[in-house]
This record gives sequence, C-alpha cells and structure tokens, in this order.
Amino acid sequence: MEGNDFFYWLDWSWFTDFFANDSGDQKYTFVRPYLLTLIYFTPLIPFIRFIWSYFLGGKFKIAQINTKRSFDPTIGLALIPSILFSLSLSCLLMALSGPQRTNEKIEQWTEGIDIMIAIDISWSMRGMDLKPDRLEAAKEMAINFIDGRTDDRIGVVIFRGEAYSKSPITSDYDLLKKQIKEIEYEDIQTQGTAIGPALATAVSRMKDSDADSKVVILLSDGQQTKGNIDPATAAKLAYSFDIKVYPIGIGKKGKVPYMQEYITQNPFTGKTSTHKELTYQENTFDEKELKGIAKTTNGKYFRATNNTGLASIFKDIDELEKSEIKEDRFKSTKDFYQPYLIWGVIFLLAWLFTKSTFLTSALHD
Repeated sequence: MEGNDFFYWLDWSWFTDFFANDSGDQKYTFVRPYLLTLIYFTPLIPFIRFIWSYFLGGKFKIAQINTKRSFDPTIGLALIPSILFSLSLSCLLMALSGPQRTNEKIEQWTEGIDIMIAIDISWSMRGMDLKPDRLEAAKEMAINFIDGRTDDRIGVVIFRGEAYSKSPITSDYDLLKKQIKEIEYEDIQTQGTAIGPALATAVSRMKDSDADSKVVILLSDGQQTKGNIDPATAAKLAYSFDIKVYPIGIGKKGKVPYMQEYITQNPFTGKTSTHKELTYQENTFDEKELKGIAKTTNGKYFRATNNTGLASIFKDIDELEKSEIKEDRFKSTKDFYQPYLIWGVIFLLAWLFTKSTFLTSALHD
C-alpha cells in the first residue's frame, strides 16, 4: 500500500506501533507528550456515565432506601456512545500529541593520503642481516603496509645508480603489490645509490596531488654515491610541496653476510658454471643524509636492523599517517498524526450517530 492510500492509515497496526518499543526506544517522539497523560483519564467517561445512570437517575433511580435493585442488561447498550466518545477523544489526543519518527542517516568518507614508497635496489641491499635479505624484507613489509591501508593512493619508486617510477600513484592495491613482488636487483643496471634523484622522482609524482597529506617512505641502506641531485636539495623540494619524508635506514653496522655469485668458465669446453659462496663484508652506514631529509621535511627517521624492527617501523608510520574519517549526518522527521486523527473522526461520527438512537434513551424508557 502506498502512504497516501486512505486504507493505509486505517491499519490497526498504527496503534500497536504507537506504544511499541524498539531496543528500548519508542518508535515515536512527540511534539506535545504531556497530552498523552490525558488518555489515561478517557476510560472514566463511560464509567461516570454508568454510575450516573445506574445509581443517580433513569429507571434505576432509588425510590426507597431498602428497595432491592436488579441489574438491567440494557445498561451495556447505553454505554456504547460513551465508549465511542472515549475512543474518539483518545485518538484525537494521540494525534494532537504530535507523533513523529526521525530517521538519521550517516555518510562517512575518508580524506585519503598519497604515499610514495622509494626502495633502494643497490647491490648492498643483498645483505642478509635481514631475512632472506634486505631487499626481500623491504618488499614484504611494503606489501604488508599496503594491506593495512584502505582509502589511500600509493605508488612505488625504485633506485640504484638512477631512479625511476615503478608504479604511479594508484588505488589498485592488487596491481601495486604485484609490481612490488616483481622488483629485482637487475631492474636498474647503473651501479651506485641515487637517493636524491629517487626522492626527486617521488616528489614529481606527487607535486600536483590535492591530497591533504602527502608522504614519502624512503628505504635505503647507504648514502648517496650517484646522481645529479643531492639529498638535501631533494628534501627542500619535497618540503616546498608540503611532502613529508620518512627515511628508513636498513641494516646493521659491522660484518654482514652476503651471498656472492661466481661465474667460471671451463678452459677446455668453454662452458660456464655458476656457484654461490657466503661471504662477510664490513658494513658502514652514515645516517646523516637520511636524518637530514627527515628534519627538513618534518618527517621522522627510523633505523631497522632486523625484520622485527622493520615491521615495527612500518606499523609506526601506519599509525602516524592515518586517513581522517569525516561524516555527514542527515536527519528527516515525518509526522504520523494522520491515522489517529482519522480514527478519532470515525469514532466521533459513530458517537454522534449512536447518541441520537435508542441507545442513549435505553436507561430512561
């Protein structure tokens, strides 16, 4: 039934809804709730009518104090108009109390963050102080970090002796994780570590972004040895575009295991063979450049010497850079006095009809 159908308003369920509770809350709120208290007095109308007719007037008026009285069933018929009037008054009071229903709709959205992850793939990232090595650990933690985001756009830059964008900023997380898994040392052949160009490449991918927050997570195990843009200049460039940088220094100092790969050629057959050998190399790491980048861009520098530490760092960054959740609330209020007004009029008309019939004079015949 449509809401404007007359018979829709005659449904008796309106009366059960009027007093029903949903999870402890009334279905209706009322503009004039004080009128509801008067409904409790309306049943007194037929009661007063009964007392008046039976004891004080009509055919049952007491002629003598000791006269034995008997009950006449026509009294019940005579009370019908009073009952109808009581019901009409109750319904009209329900309508006048202003029953309403308020629906509140909440729409939530998030102010997303643009994030670039810059990953060092230089030879030294083969160090096995993180398992299985520094690069694979960095890739795994980057993927876990992406899994924890929801409304952010994320991109990836890789760098060695030069830098390039592996993935532009995107919200396609499945594609992004696939591209991170595919990162290999051989993706860039130029030897060295180009931290400045890597940061500048990340900035160029984000400079036109209108996101409220822009972040670069820079993972490296060394200092710049290659590139025509120094880290300090790149950091100032990031700061000018309101981009915050979180550098992460990977690896421990001292002797670090590396898996060396050797290719030998048989002088008689000319065939080549490859074999691997575990070696240890002294690892030195000057953190000054990475700390300077963090300070210039109002970011924070982290140091990861093992897998657990790297995981904790990504967790900290995840907490530092949370998308802001905003919400809009919409309220709509609808009046529901109509069914009670209609029933009140119906009972009133019935009362007017019955009061002019034999019922009102049943006690006086």
